[in-house]
Amino acid sequence: MIKFFKKETVFCIATLLAIVSCFFAVPSISYIDWKTLGILLVMMVVVQFLKAMGIFDLLVSKLLLHVKNIRQLYFILVFSCFFFSMIITNDISLLTFVPFAIGALRKIKREDLLIPIISLQAIAANLGCMLQPFGAPHNIYAFSVSGLSFLKFVHLLFPYWLLSFVILFVIGFFFSSSSIPSVGAAVEVDRRDVLGKTFRGVDYFLLLTFISFFVLIGNLQAMPAISGFFERIISGREILCGILASQIISNVPAAMMITGFSDNYCDIILGVNIGGLGTLIASMANLIAYKIYAHEFNATKGKLLLVFTVFNIGFLLTLLLLHLIIG
Repeated sequence: MIKFFKKETVFCIATLLAIVSCFFAVPSISYIDWKTLGILLVMMVVVQFLKAMGIFDLLVSKLLLHVKNIRQLYFILVFSCFFFSMIITNDISLLTFVPFAIGALRKIKREDLLIPIISLQAIAANLGCMLQPFGAPHNIYAFSVSGLSFLKFVHLLFPYWLLSFVILFVIGFFFSSSSIPSVGAAVEVDRRDVLGKTFRGVDYFLLLTFISFFVLIGNLQAMPAISGFFERIISGREILCGILASQIISNVPAAMMITGFSDNYCDIILGVNIGGLGTLIASMANLIAYKIYAHEFNATKGKLLLVFTVFNIGFLLTLLLLHLIIG
């Protein structure tokens, strides 16, 4: 049970809170947004199918064949996360490309670069995915309930996405341009039992977490005193609340909670996307990158956490400054 709680902490807490809330309000199945759940399930199945087919592994292995120096390696490893996160979500992009980074840097005996590059991979995945409504679970949910058009969603987040791209691009020039041995290698993809791998890879507990939050928020809305309290706190402060809530409970539940008490969807979307930066738990993708590194290099995971947090706070403050400038 302890092992399960550590693995599915958000699900366990959300389910416990949902159950407790049922003692104070009568739950209803109408609280559950089946459209959002359906979109999320289809997205996860498609992504897991492509992953089981080895499409992303093959693409990156082809790119690595052309790497001649550390700077080029940085651009491929970090921008693979940035661009692929828009298609396969931020979580899956890190699950795919962080192991590539570890393998490539080990091959050229530059493990000293793992901490900065993995930290920037996590940031790139969180920032790249923001441009696409289907780039991350919090965007899938927010886009579904907001009623925004695809173009309006993209227009809202494009300045922040573009600035993130520029900063990550500029950072690349701080890495060495000296030549390195080839890091490319042929990748053999096992395509047996593709459908089995696809459906076993789907994160069903994420879907159950969504259901628990739907029930919890629906019950809170049904309690006038609590509903009024949250509305007073959140109203007019959606961006700040999105950022702060994400630092504590991560940006997926933050998006679900805040949309339950405010319909200022544009500010909520901005808040939870910027809020994916900051602490380790601000985005579940952050935890994925951290766990992959800690599994391989447990002795230096504290150093990763420090560098990761410094980089994240820097990006968070930069995007907040952009918001203050463009309003």
